[in-house]
Amino acid sequence: MAKANYDDFATTIIELVGGKENVNSVAHCITRVRFKLKDESKANTEALEATEGVIKIMQANGQYQVVVGNNKVEDVYDAVLKIGGFAGGGSVDEDEDEGPKTLGARAIDLISGIFSPMLGTFAAAGIMKGLLALITQFFPAFANDGAYTVLYTVADGMFYFLPVVLAYTAAKKFKMNEFTGIAIGLALVYPTMVALTGGEIVGSIDIPLLGTFSWYSTFLGLPLIMPASGYTSSVIPVILMVWFGSMVEHWSKKWMPASVKMFFIPLLTMTLAVCLGYLVIGPVATAITNILATIFQLLFNLPVVGSIVGSLVVSAFWMCLVIFGFHWSLIPICLVNLQQLGYDYALCSQIGHSFALGAVLIAMYIKNKDANFRGIALPAAISAFFFGITEPAIYGVALPNKKAFVIACIGSAAGGLVIGLTGSVIFMSGGLGVFNWLSYIDINNVLGAGSTYMIWAIVASAVSAVVGFVLEFVTYNPEKEHA
Repeated sequence: MAKANYDDFATTIIELVGGKENVNSVAHCITRVRFKLKDESKANTEALEATEGVIKIMQANGQYQVVVGNNKVEDVYDAVLKIGGFAGGGSVDEDEDEGPKTLGARAIDLISGIFSPMLGTFAAAGIMKGLLALITQFFPAFANDGAYTVLYTVADGMFYFLPVVLAYTAAKKFKMNEFTGIAIGLALVYPTMVALTGGEIVGSIDIPLLGTFSWYSTFLGLPLIMPASGYTSSVIPVILMVWFGSMVEHWSKKWMPASVKMFFIPLLTMTLAVCLGYLVIGPVATAITNILATIFQLLFNLPVVGSIVGSLVVSAFWMCLVIFGFHWSLIPICLVNLQQLGYDYALCSQIGHSFALGAVLIAMYIKNKDANFRGIALPAAISAFFFGITEPAIYGVALPNKKAFVIACIGSAAGGLVIGLTGSVIFMSGGLGVFNWLSYIDINNVLGAGSTYMIWAIVASAVSAVVGFVLEFVTYNPEKEHA
Protein backbone atom coordinates (compact mmCIF):
# COMPACT_ATOMS: atom_id res chain seq x y z
CA MET A 1 0.00 0.00 0.00
CA ALA A 2 1.45 3.33 -1.04
CA LYS A 3 2.07 5.95 1.58
CA ALA A 4 -0.49 8.25 -0.10
CA ASN A 5 -3.26 5.85 0.98
CA TYR A 6 -2.36 5.71 4.66
CA ASP A 7 -4.83 8.46 5.64
CA ASP A 8 -7.73 6.48 4.19
CA PHE A 9 -6.31 3.31 5.70
CA ALA A 10 -6.08 4.97 9.13
CA THR A 11 -9.65 6.27 8.84
CA THR A 12 -10.88 2.74 8.15
CA ILE A 13 -8.96 1.31 11.09
CA ILE A 14 -10.32 3.94 13.50
CA GLU A 15 -13.87 3.35 12.36
CA LEU A 16 -13.55 -0.42 12.71
CA VAL A 17 -12.06 -0.32 16.20
CA GLY A 18 -15.21 1.47 17.35
CA GLY A 19 -14.47 5.08 16.46
CA LYS A 20 -12.41 7.80 18.12
CA GLU A 21 -14.57 7.76 21.22
CA ASN A 22 -13.71 4.09 21.85
CA VAL A 23 -9.94 4.68 21.92
CA ASN A 24 -8.13 5.34 25.18
CA SER A 25 -4.58 5.40 23.76
CA VAL A 26 -2.46 4.33 20.79
CA ALA A 27 1.13 3.09 20.57
CA HIS A 28 3.09 0.89 18.21
CA CYS A 29 5.83 -1.73 18.20
CA ILE A 30 7.84 -3.04 15.28
CA THR A 31 4.88 -4.69 13.50
CA ARG A 32 1.65 -3.53 15.17
CA VAL A 33 -0.45 -0.48 15.90
CA ARG A 34 -1.59 -1.10 19.49
CA PHE A 35 -4.90 0.31 20.73
CA LYS A 36 -6.17 0.39 24.28
CA LEU A 37 -9.93 0.41 23.75
CA LYS A 38 -12.67 1.29 26.19
CA ASP A 39 -14.76 -1.62 24.93
CA GLU A 40 -13.10 -4.22 22.67
CA SER A 41 -16.48 -5.73 21.82
CA LYS A 42 -17.24 -2.62 19.74
CA ALA A 43 -14.34 -3.39 17.41
CA ASN A 44 -15.21 -5.22 14.19
CA THR A 45 -12.37 -7.76 14.08
CA GLU A 46 -13.73 -9.67 11.09
CA ALA A 47 -14.01 -6.52 8.97
CA LEU A 48 -10.56 -5.34 10.01
CA GLU A 49 -8.91 -8.62 9.07
CA ALA A 50 -10.61 -8.40 5.67
CA THR A 51 -9.22 -4.89 5.12
CA GLU A 52 -6.42 -4.65 2.59
CA GLY A 53 -3.16 -3.88 4.37
CA VAL A 54 -4.17 -5.51 7.66
CA ILE A 55 -2.34 -8.80 8.15
CA LYS A 56 -4.19 -9.94 11.26
CA ILE A 57 -5.70 -8.80 14.56
CA MET A 58 -4.35 -9.85 17.95
CA GLN A 59 -5.89 -9.21 21.35
CA ALA A 60 -3.50 -9.61 24.26
CA ASN A 61 -2.35 -7.86 27.44
CA GLY A 62 -5.36 -5.55 27.37
CA GLN A 63 -4.47 -4.28 23.91
CA TYR A 64 -6.20 -4.51 20.55
CA GLN A 65 -3.33 -4.96 18.11
CA VAL A 66 -3.61 -4.30 14.38
CA VAL A 67 -0.73 -6.06 12.62
CA VAL A 68 0.36 -4.17 9.50
CA GLY A 69 3.99 -5.32 9.17
CA ASN A 70 7.30 -3.74 10.08
CA ASN A 71 7.70 -1.96 6.76
CA LYS A 72 4.87 0.52 7.24
CA VAL A 73 3.86 0.40 10.89
CA GLU A 74 5.31 3.82 11.75
CA ASP A 75 3.60 5.53 8.80
CA VAL A 76 0.26 3.91 9.62
CA TYR A 77 0.68 4.86 13.28
CA ASP A 78 1.40 8.50 12.36
CA ALA A 79 -1.68 8.57 10.12
CA VAL A 80 -3.86 7.11 12.91
CA LEU A 81 -2.67 9.83 15.30
CA LYS A 82 -3.36 12.55 12.75
CA ILE A 83 -6.81 11.33 11.70
CA GLY A 84 -7.92 10.47 15.22
CA GLY A 85 -6.35 13.46 16.93
CA PHE A 86 -4.82 11.13 19.51
CA ALA A 87 -1.85 11.80 21.78
CA GLY A 88 0.43 8.93 20.80
CA GLY A 89 2.15 6.58 23.19
CA GLY A 90 5.16 6.25 20.90
CA SER A 91 7.15 3.11 20.28
CA VAL A 92 6.97 0.28 22.79
CA ASP A 93 9.09 -2.83 23.28
CA GLU A 94 8.76 -5.68 20.80
CA ASP A 95 5.74 -7.89 21.26
CA GLU A 96 5.84 -9.27 24.78
CA ASP A 97 2.87 -11.53 24.14
CA GLU A 98 4.73 -13.62 21.56
CA GLY A 99 6.31 -15.72 24.29
CA PRO A 100 9.96 -16.39 25.08
CA LYS A 101 12.48 -16.27 22.25
CA THR A 102 15.65 -18.26 21.80
CA LEU A 103 18.98 -16.56 22.38
CA GLY A 104 19.68 -16.67 18.65
CA ALA A 105 16.33 -15.09 17.79
CA ARG A 106 16.89 -12.34 20.35
CA ALA A 107 20.35 -11.64 18.92
CA ILE A 108 18.97 -11.39 15.37
CA ASP A 109 16.11 -9.13 16.45
CA LEU A 110 18.55 -6.94 18.36
CA ILE A 111 21.02 -6.57 15.49
CA SER A 112 18.35 -5.93 12.87
CA GLY A 113 16.62 -3.43 15.17
CA ILE A 114 19.85 -1.50 15.66
CA PHE A 115 20.45 -1.34 11.89
CA SER A 116 16.90 -0.44 10.84
CA PRO A 117 17.11 3.36 11.38
CA MET A 118 20.19 3.72 9.13
CA LEU A 119 19.29 1.38 6.26
CA GLY A 120 18.57 3.98 3.58
CA THR A 121 21.84 5.83 4.11
CA PHE A 122 23.73 2.55 4.47
CA ALA A 123 22.41 1.26 1.14
CA ALA A 124 23.17 4.59 -0.56
CA ALA A 125 26.78 4.49 0.65
CA GLY A 126 27.09 0.92 -0.62
CA ILE A 127 25.82 1.87 -4.07
CA MET A 128 28.22 4.82 -4.27
CA LYS A 129 31.09 2.52 -3.31
CA GLY A 130 30.11 0.13 -6.08
CA LEU A 131 29.72 2.90 -8.66
CA LEU A 132 33.20 4.22 -7.91
CA ALA A 133 34.62 0.72 -8.27
CA LEU A 134 32.86 0.42 -11.62
CA ILE A 135 34.16 3.78 -12.88
CA THR A 136 37.77 3.13 -11.84
CA GLN A 137 37.64 -0.31 -13.41
CA PHE A 138 37.16 1.27 -16.84
CA PHE A 139 38.85 4.63 -16.16
CA PRO A 140 41.75 3.93 -13.73
CA ALA A 141 43.03 7.51 -13.93
CA PHE A 142 39.88 8.77 -12.21
CA ALA A 143 41.20 7.31 -8.94
CA ASN A 144 43.81 10.10 -8.89
CA ASP A 145 41.28 12.88 -9.34
CA GLY A 146 40.07 14.99 -6.43
CA ALA A 147 36.49 14.20 -7.41
CA TYR A 148 37.14 10.54 -6.65
CA THR A 149 38.49 11.42 -3.22
CA VAL A 150 35.45 13.54 -2.36
CA LEU A 151 32.99 10.93 -3.63
CA TYR A 152 34.85 8.17 -1.81
CA THR A 153 34.24 9.96 1.47
CA VAL A 154 30.52 9.62 0.67
CA ALA A 155 30.99 5.95 -0.15
CA ASP A 156 33.34 4.80 2.59
CA GLY A 157 32.73 7.29 5.40
CA MET A 158 29.61 5.47 6.55
CA PHE A 159 31.45 2.15 6.63
CA TYR A 160 34.63 3.46 8.23
CA PHE A 161 32.79 5.22 11.05
CA LEU A 162 30.12 2.55 11.34
CA PRO A 163 30.81 2.01 15.09
CA VAL A 164 29.78 5.63 15.76
CA VAL A 165 26.49 5.26 13.90
CA LEU A 166 25.78 1.92 15.56
CA ALA A 167 26.65 3.40 18.95
CA TYR A 168 23.82 5.91 18.48
CA THR A 169 21.19 3.41 17.35
CA ALA A 170 22.29 0.85 19.95
CA ALA A 171 22.05 3.48 22.68
CA LYS A 172 18.44 4.15 21.67
CA LYS A 173 17.75 0.43 21.63
CA PHE A 174 19.25 -0.07 25.10
CA LYS A 175 17.52 3.08 26.40
CA MET A 176 20.64 4.99 27.39
CA ASN A 177 21.83 8.51 26.65
CA GLU A 178 22.50 8.62 22.89
CA PHE A 179 25.40 11.07 23.18
CA THR A 180 27.11 8.87 25.73
CA GLY A 181 26.74 6.02 23.27
CA ILE A 182 28.23 8.15 20.48
CA ALA A 183 31.21 8.97 22.71
CA ILE A 184 31.84 5.24 23.18
CA GLY A 185 31.75 4.71 19.42
CA LEU A 186 34.11 7.63 18.81
CA ALA A 187 36.62 6.14 21.26
CA LEU A 188 36.74 3.00 19.11
CA VAL A 189 37.68 4.86 15.92
CA TYR A 190 39.84 7.58 17.46
CA PRO A 191 42.78 8.07 15.05
CA THR A 192 45.48 7.54 17.70
CA MET A 193 44.02 4.16 18.63
CA VAL A 194 43.55 3.12 15.00
CA ALA A 195 47.19 4.03 14.30
CA LEU A 196 48.49 1.88 17.17
CA THR A 197 48.43 -1.32 15.13
CA GLY A 198 50.69 0.27 12.52
CA GLY A 199 53.43 0.76 15.08
CA GLU A 200 56.02 -1.51 16.64
CA ILE A 201 54.93 -4.65 18.48
CA VAL A 202 55.91 -4.32 22.15
CA GLY A 203 54.88 -7.81 23.21
CA SER A 204 53.26 -11.05 22.12
CA ILE A 205 52.25 -14.39 23.55
CA ASP A 206 51.50 -17.77 22.01
CA ILE A 207 48.54 -19.62 23.54
CA PRO A 208 47.83 -23.18 22.38
CA LEU A 209 44.70 -23.38 20.19
CA LEU A 210 44.06 -19.64 20.57
CA GLY A 211 47.05 -18.54 18.49
CA THR A 212 49.42 -15.60 18.84
CA PHE A 213 48.36 -12.39 20.57
CA SER A 214 50.39 -9.25 19.87
CA TRP A 215 50.01 -5.80 21.33
CA TYR A 216 51.38 -2.38 20.51
CA SER A 217 50.79 -0.59 23.80
CA THR A 218 49.71 -1.27 27.37
CA PHE A 219 47.08 0.01 29.77
CA LEU A 220 48.61 0.28 33.26
CA GLY A 221 50.73 -2.74 32.38
CA LEU A 222 47.89 -4.69 30.78
CA PRO A 223 48.29 -5.47 27.05
CA LEU A 224 46.06 -3.61 24.58
CA ILE A 225 45.26 -6.37 22.07
CA MET A 226 43.53 -5.08 18.95
CA PRO A 227 42.62 -6.34 15.47
CA ALA A 228 45.16 -5.46 12.77
CA SER A 229 42.79 -2.87 11.29
CA GLY A 230 41.56 -1.53 14.60
CA TYR A 231 37.81 -1.30 15.18
CA THR A 232 36.83 0.78 12.14
CA SER A 233 33.88 -0.78 10.28
CA SER A 234 33.33 -3.25 13.15
CA VAL A 235 29.86 -4.18 14.43
CA ILE A 236 29.76 -6.46 17.46
CA PRO A 237 32.39 -4.76 19.70
CA VAL A 238 30.58 -1.41 19.80
CA ILE A 239 27.19 -3.05 20.36
CA LEU A 240 28.58 -5.01 23.33
CA MET A 241 30.28 -1.90 24.70
CA VAL A 242 27.13 0.21 24.47
CA TRP A 243 25.09 -2.60 26.05
CA PHE A 244 27.54 -2.73 28.97
CA GLY A 245 27.49 1.06 29.13
CA SER A 246 23.69 1.02 29.36
CA MET A 247 23.93 -1.34 32.33
CA VAL A 248 26.38 1.00 34.04
CA GLU A 249 24.22 4.04 33.29
CA HIS A 250 21.00 2.45 34.59
CA TRP A 251 22.78 1.20 37.70
CA SER A 252 24.48 4.50 38.51
CA LYS A 253 21.21 6.43 38.18
CA LYS A 254 19.86 4.51 41.17
CA TRP A 255 22.38 5.78 43.68
CA MET A 256 24.26 8.79 42.32
CA PRO A 257 23.31 12.15 43.89
CA ALA A 258 21.20 14.34 41.60
CA SER A 259 23.64 17.24 41.90
CA VAL A 260 26.40 15.37 40.03
CA LYS A 261 24.37 13.02 37.77
CA MET A 262 24.59 15.21 34.68
CA PHE A 263 28.35 14.75 34.18
CA PHE A 264 29.43 11.92 36.51
CA ILE A 265 27.07 9.31 35.01
CA PRO A 266 28.41 9.84 31.45
CA LEU A 267 31.97 9.92 32.82
CA LEU A 268 31.55 6.63 34.66
CA THR A 269 29.66 5.01 31.78
CA MET A 270 32.11 6.00 29.04
CA THR A 271 35.21 5.16 31.05
CA LEU A 272 34.09 1.68 32.10
CA ALA A 273 32.60 0.77 28.71
CA VAL A 274 35.62 1.89 26.68
CA CYS A 275 38.12 0.25 29.03
CA LEU A 276 36.16 -3.00 28.99
CA GLY A 277 36.00 -2.82 25.21
CA TYR A 278 39.73 -2.48 24.73
CA LEU A 279 40.82 -4.81 27.54
CA VAL A 280 38.22 -7.60 27.37
CA ILE A 281 35.88 -7.47 24.36
CA GLY A 282 38.72 -6.91 21.87
CA PRO A 283 40.94 -9.77 23.08
CA VAL A 284 37.96 -12.17 23.24
CA ALA A 285 37.07 -11.30 19.63
CA THR A 286 40.71 -11.83 18.64
CA ALA A 287 40.76 -15.22 20.37
CA ILE A 288 37.63 -16.36 18.53
CA THR A 289 39.10 -15.13 15.24
CA ASN A 290 42.30 -17.12 15.85
CA ILE A 291 40.35 -20.27 16.70
CA LEU A 292 38.32 -19.97 13.50
CA ALA A 293 41.50 -19.46 11.45
CA THR A 294 42.91 -22.69 12.88
CA ILE A 295 39.69 -24.58 12.13
CA PHE A 296 39.58 -23.33 8.54
CA GLN A 297 43.18 -24.34 7.96
CA LEU A 298 42.46 -27.83 9.25
CA LEU A 299 39.40 -28.15 7.01
CA PHE A 300 41.17 -27.07 3.84
CA ASN A 301 44.13 -29.35 4.60
CA LEU A 302 42.01 -32.50 4.92
CA PRO A 303 43.26 -35.19 2.53
CA VAL A 304 41.38 -35.46 -0.81
CA VAL A 305 38.16 -33.72 0.35
CA GLY A 306 39.74 -30.66 1.96
CA SER A 307 38.89 -28.28 -0.88
CA ILE A 308 35.25 -29.40 -1.01
CA VAL A 309 34.65 -29.44 2.75
CA GLY A 310 36.46 -26.17 3.37
CA SER A 311 34.70 -24.41 0.51
CA LEU A 312 31.28 -25.62 1.66
CA VAL A 313 31.81 -24.49 5.25
CA VAL A 314 33.23 -21.08 4.35
CA SER A 315 30.57 -20.31 1.72
CA ALA A 316 27.68 -21.53 3.87
CA PHE A 317 28.70 -19.54 6.94
CA TRP A 318 30.41 -16.55 5.32
CA MET A 319 27.57 -14.12 6.01
CA CYS A 320 27.35 -15.33 9.61
CA LEU A 321 31.06 -14.61 9.98
CA VAL A 322 30.54 -11.13 8.47
CA ILE A 323 27.80 -10.31 10.98
CA PHE A 324 30.12 -10.94 13.92
CA GLY A 325 33.26 -9.63 12.23
CA PHE A 326 34.92 -13.06 12.29
CA HIS A 327 35.45 -13.17 8.52
CA TRP A 328 38.78 -11.51 9.31
CA SER A 329 39.99 -14.94 10.45
CA LEU A 330 40.40 -15.91 6.79
CA ILE A 331 42.28 -12.79 5.71
CA PRO A 332 45.67 -13.80 7.21
CA ILE A 333 45.39 -17.25 5.62
CA CYS A 334 44.64 -15.64 2.25
CA LEU A 335 47.54 -13.19 2.44
CA VAL A 336 50.04 -15.88 3.47
CA ASN A 337 48.86 -18.17 0.65
CA LEU A 338 49.13 -15.40 -1.95
CA GLN A 339 52.64 -14.56 -0.80
CA GLN A 340 53.98 -18.11 -0.48
CA LEU A 341 51.97 -20.03 -3.10
CA GLY A 342 50.91 -17.30 -5.51
CA TYR A 343 47.27 -18.30 -5.11
CA ASP A 344 44.69 -18.75 -2.34
CA TYR A 345 42.09 -21.43 -1.70
CA ALA A 346 40.50 -19.99 1.47
CA LEU A 347 38.65 -16.86 0.35
CA CYS A 348 37.73 -17.95 -3.17
CA SER A 349 34.74 -20.07 -2.10
CA GLN A 350 32.67 -17.11 -0.83
CA ILE A 351 32.26 -15.70 -4.36
CA GLY A 352 28.56 -16.64 -4.53
CA HIS A 353 27.30 -15.14 -1.29
CA SER A 354 26.56 -11.66 -2.65
CA PHE A 355 24.87 -13.11 -5.74
CA ALA A 356 22.71 -15.44 -3.65
CA LEU A 357 21.78 -12.59 -1.32
CA GLY A 358 20.99 -10.21 -4.18
CA ALA A 359 18.85 -12.84 -5.91
CA VAL A 360 16.93 -13.53 -2.70
CA LEU A 361 16.11 -9.83 -2.37
CA ILE A 362 15.04 -9.64 -6.01
CA ALA A 363 12.63 -12.54 -5.41
CA MET A 364 11.23 -10.72 -2.37
CA TYR A 365 11.00 -7.48 -4.33
CA ILE A 366 8.94 -9.15 -7.05
CA LYS A 367 6.43 -10.71 -4.64
CA ASN A 368 6.18 -7.93 -2.04
CA LYS A 369 4.20 -4.95 -3.34
CA ASP A 370 4.73 -2.76 -0.26
CA ALA A 371 6.35 0.49 -1.42
CA ASN A 372 8.41 0.96 1.75
CA PHE A 373 9.81 -2.56 1.58
CA ARG A 374 10.65 -2.17 -2.10
CA GLY A 375 12.42 1.10 -1.39
CA ILE A 376 14.78 -0.75 0.96
CA ALA A 377 15.09 -4.07 -0.90
CA LEU A 378 15.96 -2.86 -4.41
CA PRO A 379 18.94 -0.62 -3.54
CA ALA A 380 20.23 -3.29 -1.15
CA ALA A 381 19.88 -5.95 -3.85
CA ILE A 382 21.73 -3.81 -6.41
CA SER A 383 24.48 -3.11 -3.90
CA ALA A 384 24.90 -6.83 -3.10
CA PHE A 385 24.37 -8.32 -6.54
CA PHE A 386 26.60 -6.08 -8.60
CA PHE A 387 29.03 -4.51 -6.18
CA GLY A 388 29.36 -7.12 -3.41
CA ILE A 389 28.35 -4.65 -0.66
CA THR A 390 26.11 -6.93 1.39
CA GLU A 391 25.64 -5.22 4.74
CA PRO A 392 22.46 -3.28 3.78
CA ALA A 393 20.90 -6.47 2.42
CA ILE A 394 21.92 -8.59 5.40
CA TYR A 395 20.91 -6.24 8.19
CA GLY A 396 18.01 -4.52 6.46
CA VAL A 397 16.12 -7.36 4.82
CA ALA A 398 17.53 -10.89 5.04
CA LEU A 399 18.46 -11.13 8.71
CA PRO A 400 15.17 -9.71 10.10
CA ASN A 401 13.30 -12.17 7.87
CA LYS A 402 15.52 -15.05 9.11
CA LYS A 403 14.32 -17.52 6.45
CA ALA A 404 15.60 -15.28 3.68
CA PHE A 405 18.98 -15.18 5.40
CA VAL A 406 19.10 -18.99 5.64
CA ILE A 407 18.17 -19.33 1.96
CA ALA A 408 20.90 -16.87 1.00
CA CYS A 409 23.38 -19.00 2.96
CA ILE A 410 22.15 -22.12 1.11
CA GLY A 411 22.59 -20.35 -2.23
CA SER A 412 26.08 -19.26 -1.19
CA ALA A 413 26.93 -22.86 -0.23
CA ALA A 414 25.80 -24.07 -3.66
CA GLY A 415 28.29 -21.71 -5.29
CA GLY A 416 30.98 -22.75 -2.82
CA LEU A 417 30.41 -26.38 -3.77
CA VAL A 418 31.13 -25.51 -7.42
CA ILE A 419 34.39 -23.82 -6.38
CA GLY A 420 35.38 -26.77 -4.19
CA LEU A 421 34.61 -29.43 -6.80
CA THR A 422 36.55 -27.59 -9.51
CA GLY A 423 39.48 -26.68 -7.26
CA SER A 424 39.25 -23.04 -8.29
CA VAL A 425 41.49 -20.50 -6.55
CA ILE A 426 42.14 -16.76 -6.62
CA PHE A 427 45.45 -15.21 -7.66
CA MET A 428 44.99 -11.76 -6.14
CA SER A 429 43.03 -10.04 -3.43
CA GLY A 430 40.65 -8.15 -5.69
CA GLY A 431 37.30 -6.42 -5.72
CA LEU A 432 33.83 -7.49 -4.69
CA GLY A 433 30.79 -8.74 -6.57
CA VAL A 434 31.33 -9.01 -10.32
CA PHE A 435 34.77 -7.41 -9.98
CA ASN A 436 35.86 -10.35 -7.82
CA TRP A 437 35.72 -12.55 -10.93
CA LEU A 438 38.95 -10.93 -12.12
CA SER A 439 40.77 -12.33 -9.08
CA TYR A 440 40.43 -15.83 -10.55
CA ILE A 441 42.51 -15.06 -13.67
CA ASP A 442 45.98 -16.64 -13.54
CA ILE A 443 47.73 -13.52 -14.82
CA ASN A 444 51.25 -14.61 -13.79
CA ASN A 445 50.75 -18.19 -15.02
CA VAL A 446 51.25 -19.61 -11.52
CA LEU A 447 49.21 -22.74 -12.26
CA GLY A 448 48.79 -22.32 -16.01
CA ALA A 449 45.03 -21.95 -15.49
CA GLY A 450 44.49 -18.88 -17.63
CA SER A 451 40.88 -17.75 -17.30
CA THR A 452 39.51 -21.21 -16.48
CA TYR A 453 38.91 -20.48 -12.81
CA MET A 454 37.24 -17.18 -13.64
CA ILE A 455 34.74 -19.08 -15.79
CA TRP A 456 34.04 -21.41 -12.87
CA ALA A 457 33.67 -18.38 -10.57
CA ILE A 458 31.02 -16.97 -12.92
CA VAL A 459 29.29 -20.36 -12.98
CA ALA A 460 29.40 -20.52 -9.18
CA SER A 461 27.92 -17.03 -8.95
CA ALA A 462 25.11 -17.98 -11.33
CA VAL A 463 24.38 -21.20 -9.42
CA SER A 464 24.22 -19.26 -6.13
CA ALA A 465 21.86 -16.69 -7.65
CA VAL A 466 19.54 -19.29 -9.19
CA VAL A 467 19.34 -21.40 -6.03
CA GLY A 468 18.71 -18.35 -3.86
CA PHE A 469 16.10 -16.86 -6.17
CA VAL A 470 14.14 -20.08 -6.75
CA LEU A 471 14.03 -21.10 -3.08
CA GLU A 472 12.98 -17.64 -1.92
CA PHE A 473 10.44 -17.09 -4.71
CA VAL A 474 8.74 -20.43 -4.02
CA THR A 475 8.62 -20.07 -0.22
CA TYR A 476 8.22 -16.31 0.33
CA ASN A 477 4.81 -15.12 1.54
CA PRO A 478 5.12 -11.39 2.28
CA GLU A 479 1.86 -11.08 4.22
CA LYS A 480 2.69 -13.86 6.66
CA GLU A 481 6.41 -13.23 7.02
CA HIS A 482 6.06 -9.51 7.75
CA ALA A 483 3.32 -9.97 10.33
